[in-house]
Formats: sequence, structure tokens, C-alpha cells
Amino acid sequence: MSVLIKNGRIITATDDYVADIFIDDETVKFIGKNLLVNADKEIDATDKFVFPGGIDPHVHLDMPFMGTFSSDNYETGTRAALFGGTTMVIDFILQKQGNSLRAALEEWQGRSNSNCVGDYSFHMAVTDFNENTKKEIQEMIEKEGITSFKTFMAYKGALMIDDRQMMGLMQEVKKHGGLINVHATNGDMIDFLITKHKSEGQFSPLYHYLSQPEVTEAEASGRFADMANYTGCPGYIVHMTCEGALNAVRNATKRNQKIFAETCIQYLLLDASLYEKDFEGAKWVMSPPLREKKDQTNLWAGINQGLIQVVATDHCPFKWEQKLMGKDDFSKIPNGHPAIENRMELLFSEGVVKNKITLNKYVEVACTNPAKIFGMFPQKGTIAVGSDADIVIFDPKEKHTLSAKTHHMNVDYSGYEGWEVTGKVKTVLLRGQVAIENNQCHIEKGFGKFIKRKKVSQTI
Repeated sequence: MSVLIKNGRIITATDDYVADIFIDDETVKFIGKNLLVNADKEIDATDKFVFPGGIDPHVHLDMPFMGTFSSDNYETGTRAALFGGTTMVIDFILQKQGNSLRAALEEWQGRSNSNCVGDYSFHMAVTDFNENTKKEIQEMIEKEGITSFKTFMAYKGALMIDDRQMMGLMQEVKKHGGLINVHATNGDMIDFLITKHKSEGQFSPLYHYLSQPEVTEAEASGRFADMANYTGCPGYIVHMTCEGALNAVRNATKRNQKIFAETCIQYLLLDASLYEKDFEGAKWVMSPPLREKKDQTNLWAGINQGLIQVVATDHCPFKWEQKLMGKDDFSKIPNGHPAIENRMELLFSEGVVKNKITLNKYVEVACTNPAKIFGMFPQKGTIAVGSDADIVIFDPKEKHTLSAKTHHMNVDYSGYEGWEVTGKVKTVLLRGQVAIENNQCHIEKGFGKFIKRKKVSQTI
């Protein structure tokens, strides 16, 4: 179906102009003033912003964790993302220690194939780097189009790799044109503090936060930057939360090193005082935890300074009954927070409307940089002739209130209940197909397509 979007204010990472967009066969065919073309559907975007579809490169759908699964599966999660203006997500495959990367990929494909409403891709989390795993890196990049590899510096015994394995993985990934993204917190320090607090009889959600002080993230971020600098491997720090970690990236620039950094919408807007709400604080138990007000100030500054390139979500929802698994012990609370549907609207309302970031910066961190860093640009992440027609039509003035009663995520509470937002996603196109219109989803599960990505060395 061909679509003509008329009179919209088109915003990309670099541009801001009013024009028409003609879409046919999944891609943008023409952009211009007063286009005289016949289309199967015409959309009047007068007084609306027209953005590229958002890309959330950090989500966990249908993810096994602590004996349960995150409550959004690939269908509900990608559909909720579309309602919020995010047309593509990148999820994480978790290798089981002792098993191959191929076995992990097949396990995750078993949950995702034919179930996604929106487009998607995968990062491969390497939890057991050995000679056999090493041989699979090239195949993942060149055959499967999975070009980014996640490592954990925490969660010993399940996900964590040591520095020796990290070095070996970095060398192999660099050789084949990939990128390492990292959960950068010092797992040994955190485990020590968890044990200490529990031995002192402290089991409330507040002690989840107190077991992961800023130094645990700052130290690991600096160590990761040093290893990436030594090996020459492109590095990307996920879910950065605090001033100390940001300073580790800032220090790396002094030796002309480029370390990519991502923060998440919750770290820009919420703070650790929520953990004082006794067990209700479990709603915001995630790792790393929410930080202090001063860290929010630093993260917004980091975005404007170009030190933080991406705002994601780390969307990993659990229903309240799942959170109650840790009612007597904070270390048993499933870690995660629902935000996949809220990111684009919250970032606009709190960032653009409140003059913390520009419109162009908004598109850069929510859409364009994820596409560039992870090997999908210009297919994704921009509005340009030949690009996929992933497009959001957005009313910048409409006010609405976020609530679990109205969101589409499969979770029975909101991390932002009652939050008044300025700016509303009105219409979303995915590869030229009207996906969201009049608060209805018009595409089915299985429409979402797995996107094979280019070598990272070719795009950054």
C-alpha cells in the first residue's frame, strides 16, 4: 500500500523542515513540497512532527530470570513499543555457560520467530568464552547479522566473565568487525555488600540500592574502557546511571578513545528515593539501581556533550506477583522495569519540552545513533529516500497521563503512574504499513522482521 504524508514537520538528527513524504513498497520514495502523486492512503500531518521510528537497543522480552520470565513476550512487547513510537528493538540472547552461541540463538529464535509485531534484532551475550565460542564469533557476524556481543562484569556463576575472557573476546570481535557492549558493574564488590547487608538483617528494597553504590559502576566502566582501549575493540556501555561512570568515559576521551554510552529513560527521570517506599520500591528494583538527583543532571549534560549517544529502556517487566518473590529478601526480587512504551513520549516531554535537549538531539539519541552504532543506518533511524518507511506522526501539544490502566505492556503497574506527559504518538508506520492509528494496532504478530545488521566497523 502506498502512503502520502502531507505537510508534516520532518525532524531528523540533522534536519527540520516541512514537506510531504511518499511511501511505497516499504520504503520512502520521494520527499518534497506539495507532492502531486496518487497514493492508496493520505495522512494529513499539518501541525504534527514527523520522526523516524524509534529504536530501543536494550530490551529483554520473554527472558528467563530467577525461575520466571519477563512478562512481556515478543508479541506484547513489540506491540507496546509500536504504541509508543518505537518501531524496532534489539533484545539480548543469553548464552548458557557450557553451551554454544548457536544453541542460545536457536533457543531465543524459538520464542521470537513469527511472534514479533515490530522489527527486531539481537545482541549475543557471551557468558562462557572459550576456544569453541571463539570459533562462532565470525559466523554470528557474517552469517546471522548479529554484530554486537554483550558481556557482564557482574552476576558471578551465571553471566559474569572475567577480564581474561573479556580480553580474548574483544580481540576476536574486533577482528571480525563487531562491537562489545557491557554491563559494567563490579560483581565481586556487589556480592560482598549483598552478603554484608543480609547478615545484618537488612532485606528491604533499599538495600538493593545500597549494595550497588556508585563506585561499583564507576570502577567497572573505567576498567572496561581501559581494556577496550588496549585491544582497539569498539566498546559500548549499556544502562549508564551515574556521574562516576560518565567520568570514566570522559577520561577515555582524553586519550582520544571513543567509548559509546547508553543511558535509560528511568535514570534521567527517577531517583533512589523511590526505594524508601518499603516494598513498593520493588517496582523500581533494577540493576544498576536508580541513583541520585545529581546523577540525573550529569546524564543530561552527558547527552548534550556527546558523551552519551543513546537513550534506551532496559525494558524487563515483571508483574507484581513476580516482584513479590523477593518480599522477604531484596536479592530475590526480579530485576527489571517496564518502559518500552513510554520512552519516546517521556524523553520528548521531559527533554525537549523542558529545553534539556533539542529536537534534533532527541531524534539522534532515540532513533539515529542506535541505527548507526549497531549497523542499520541508513536503512533504519532516519527519514530519507530509500530508507525503510518507519515513521512516527507525533502531536507535540497533546497532554495525556501515563497509567497501567491504559498502557499496552503486559504488566499490572506503571513505573510512571499518574505522570502527565506533553506530546503524543498519533500514527506509526512500520515499513510503510500503518501499524498504529486511532490508538489501535493494525498489524498482526509475525509482521515484525528480523533485521540482519552490517559489520559495526562499516558504520561507525
